[in-house]
Amino acid sequence: MIKVLMIEDDLELAEILTEYLEQFDIEVETVDDPFIGVPTLSTKDYDLVILDLTLPGLDGLEVCKDIRKRYDIPIIISSARHDIDDKVMALEYGADDYMPKPYDPRELQARIKSLLRRKPDGKSSKRSKAIKKDLIYDEEKSLIFLKNSELSLTKAEFGILKFLLNKEGSVISRDELIYNIDAINEDSTYKSIDVIIGRIRNKIGDNPKSPKYIHSIRGIGYKLTQ
Repeated sequence: MIKVLMIEDDLELAEILTEYLEQFDIEVETVDDPFIGVPTLSTKDYDLVILDLTLPGLDGLEVCKDIRKRYDIPIIISSARHDIDDKVMALEYGADDYMPKPYDPRELQARIKSLLRRKPDGKSSKRSKAIKKDLIYDEEKSLIFLKNSELSLTKAEFGILKFLLNKEGSVISRDELIYNIDAINEDSTYKSIDVIIGRIRNKIGDNPKSPKYIHSIRGIGYKLTQ
């Protein structure tokens, strides 16, 4: 059975494609939220990703780039955007194929099989790509390391950074940080959370204007990627 992750907010289309592909032993799981699309890839050994570009809150091109940075897995772009710049950028960001909507599900099935035939044993080598991360939380030692060097953090800084690492790739609201971290008082303001985030950024060398790790999500909170 081929396992496919579809990141698509048109759930009616996703259902049609899922039912069609089931006939060919292709199991499709759909995620309609782009912020949890990449983290979902770590939950199962998927063989391929079908990715829409027009997604709520986050452009699919950014999702494509993030997937390719983390995984060696075939990516098919499935999009109603026909602009040549989108096609070029998607391929530059690591997509393997680009299918303009609307298309016949038979063509999608053929392209999935074609892409997987190019992989050893017809499978994705997603797991074989070693991904070295700069920030590591050592649960056994209860320490956080940056490029193998232990970080010196206050309890609040440690709590926030640990929470962000455990939820890597997901958008975390300030309220979540306030109510889930013991070292932070529940009466704390959003401003106090922003101040602690600023201190963490200083300690990990993260420029808030061009962040590598901790990204501000306007009106919501933060997202950690690496």
